[in-house]
Amino acid sequence: MTKADLIDEVSRLAELTRKDSEVIVETIFDSIVRSLRVGDKIEIRGFGSFRTRQRKPRVGRNPKTGDRVEVPAKKIPFFKPSKELKDLVNGGQGEAAGATATPPAPPAQ
Repeated sequence: MTKADLIDEVSRLAELTRKDSEVIVETIFDSIVRSLRVGDKIEIRGFGSFRTRQRKPRVGRNPKTGDRVEVPAKKIPFFKPSKELKDLVNGGQGEAAGATATPPAPPAQ
C-alpha cells in the first residue's frame, strides 16, 4: 500500500474529500517524524510503537572499489509491532482473535 492508497482508503471510509484525507494522513506522519526527531517514543495501543535506536560508528566497505569507509554513528527509526497486530497478521491466533475465531463444530452423531 502506498501513501496515495492510504489517502484514498481514508477518504472512502471516512467519507471525506481526498484533500481532507491527505491533510489527515500527512499530519499523522509529520507528527510521528517530529516526535522521533526530538527523541520521543510514540505508542499506538493495539498497533505498535515507534522509537529511535542509536547505531554505533563502524567501518564499512565501498562495494564498487572495496575501499574502507568510516560510517558515523546515527539514529535510526525503529518500529515494534504490538502483540495484537502480530496476532492479526498471523491469521488471528492468540487472545486478540478470540472474538473472531470460529466456534468448534458440534460433535457428529
